[in-house]
Amino acid sequence: MEEPLFIADRATLDGATDLIARFGPVAASEAAQRAEHSRDRGNVLHFCRWRQVERLILLLDDAAPFGTIH
Repeated sequence: MEEPLFIADRATLDGATDLIARFGPVAASEAAQRAEHSRDRGNVLHFCRWRQVERLILLLDDAAPFGTIH
């Protein structure tokens, strides 16, 4: 069973939808690149935020159901 995804705030959702709209199928890669750039600059907060955005994009891209299905 997969770990549930924690979404810290609305900005994470906004970041994911913005990258999906702008970059389409490579949106997760763009988020990963932004995370690496933030890490290289020593910005831990933005690194974590972009990694979370990347995970959310990958989850949204997955066709398989996730979590409880009602």
